[in-house]
Amino acid sequence: MRRFTLFVASTIYKRLKFLSEIEFEDGTKEINIEFAALDMEFHPLLNLRGGIIMNPIGAFNQNHDGPKWEFIDRPISATEMLPATWSNVGFGIYGKQFSKNFVFAYEAYVTNGFDDNIINNDLGRTSLAATKQNQERFEESFNGIPLVTVKTAIKHNKIAEVGLSYMGGVYNKFEEDGLVLDKKRRIDVIAIDMNTTVKRTGTYINAEWAVVFVQTPSTYTQQYGNRQQGGFLDIVQPFYQKPIFGFEKSVLNASCRFEYVDWNVGEFKET
Repeated sequence: MRRFTLFVASTIYKRLKFLSEIEFEDGTKEINIEFAALDMEFHPLLNLRGGIIMNPIGAFNQNHDGPKWEFIDRPISATEMLPATWSNVGFGIYGKQFSKNFVFAYEAYVTNGFDDNIINNDLGRTSLAATKQNQERFEESFNGIPLVTVKTAIKHNKIAEVGLSYMGGVYNKFEEDGLVLDKKRRIDVIAIDMNTTVKRTGTYINAEWAVVFVQTPSTYTQQYGNRQQGGFLDIVQPFYQKPIFGFEKSVLNASCRFEYVDWNVGEFKET
């Protein structure tokens, strides 16, 4: 069993809702609480959320559930360059507004965040995903400075949906008990995502591109890059839509994924 996901939801009160997601991976080798948050709804454009939150960076991290995708393997750029699935304890606001064929949505959260595993890992390179090994981020902040994540998206029902997102904060422990250990070193991520369906052919297109900026110490070798970039493009083409074995809405698709990741953008000054 590659993955099994359990969702639990409850409407506690008229404007108070709870949703959780528990994921079992590779049998039961990994059991993770991906999401467990309490929502307080005031207005479609203003709602509060607190708990274990999926940081909305790019499109994949929040929408990672298997049935939504044509591929079992997840995008390399989303899981190895970005740390999907990436969730933290925190709180924030979100909202959505409809206007004729347009939909505007936003999310903004402050949460616990990264640690120095980004540059202190056994991979020999800068790795945001290495921070996932620190399960204590669900209990306390590594350095006391919150990670800020913001995403906005706009959708035209007949054209496409486009999202822009940002995630950034300090990742190293720069001070302990009043003693200065290092200067503050930042991690910043910018991502753009897009999805659309071509009406004439039914072709579904889903794409994401992200750029990572990391302030690495000057004493580190250049294999620990201070900039990474990558993304993916999924193209899904339905070619057979007829009942199969009693399933009335069966669809057979031809699917293709293009992926690219550069772990260290730039040119080396040494060999």
